[in-house]
Amino acid sequence: MGPFYGQITGWGMYVPERIITNQELVKRLDSSHEWIVQRTGIHQRHAAAPHETTSTMATQAACRALVKANLNPADLDLIVLGTSTPDHFVAPAPSSQVQHALGATNVPAFTVTTGCTGFVYALTVAHQFIQSGAYRNVLVIGAELLTRLINWQDRATAVLFGDGAGAVVVQATDRPCGLESFVLGSNGALGEHLSFPAGGIKEPLTPASLAEGRQYLQMNGREVFRFASKVMVESCRQVLAQAKVGLAEVDWVIPHQANERIIRAAAREMDIPLDQFIINIDRYANTSAASIPMALCEGLDSGRVQPHHKLLFASFGSGLTWATCLWQM
Repeated sequence: MGPFYGQITGWGMYVPERIITNQELVKRLDSSHEWIVQRTGIHQRHAAAPHETTSTMATQAACRALVKANLNPADLDLIVLGTSTPDHFVAPAPSSQVQHALGATNVPAFTVTTGCTGFVYALTVAHQFIQSGAYRNVLVIGAELLTRLINWQDRATAVLFGDGAGAVVVQATDRPCGLESFVLGSNGALGEHLSFPAGGIKEPLTPASLAEGRQYLQMNGREVFRFASKVMVESCRQVLAQAKVGLAEVDWVIPHQANERIIRAAAREMDIPLDQFIINIDRYANTSAASIPMALCEGLDSGRVQPHHKLLFASFGSGLTWATCLWQM
């Protein structure tokens, strides 16, 4: 039997209805719409309603992907969810919540927690199960609800993040396609530059830590920018070299939507026209693990991404981690 390849047969995304514009934000921040756009490329972001959670958004995106793939939840062999914002601390896992909400009875499910790189990590893991012949139908999701975990008075982080989810169905096929090469990495020595200091086992929440706002995201923007700009270019070059593919053969680069300046810097460094990148950060801001699948969904729905296109997914995030892969549609 085999070889087996992984083909994306379904896709779907979900964003909450509520939109927070820059104009709304600057009413309580020492900033301006122009400053935010110049520094980040962001114009607005979506924020979850009180009744919404990471798992409910992930379930919405997953349902749409399953419909597109003409697959029932019971047909799934595995669910892999990339997120760093679970509904509950420790348990139950959000992947199990999604499995139950879908009605995917007894389907195995697990969560990948690597920050903004979660979807690409999850996609590469899913592909291994298909390539080995173990599973045939895998649901891969990236979902994040960050607006409840940031300090809305902190200009450095309040303008950057939004909520959303994206999902793909990957099915086994004998047609050569899917994952051609990948690079995953982690440098835990830099982890302090993007972290939630309190709220975990090391520093449980106390009245004092809450008063200091240590439960919110803390970010050293300068260091993260430096890391991301370098690792994004390096990992793309490694992935292409691994696959023996030239940049001219890549149809689209779909980067993690963290900051438009990082994307522009990478485009210049690799000498790729910016219009070869799928960018939607202006409308959704940084949705962490959801950003690449959401951009992919928009690329597919608009017809820009076509069958047989080669896609370069490039992500970086907390950990600090990176994950880049070359995917043949």
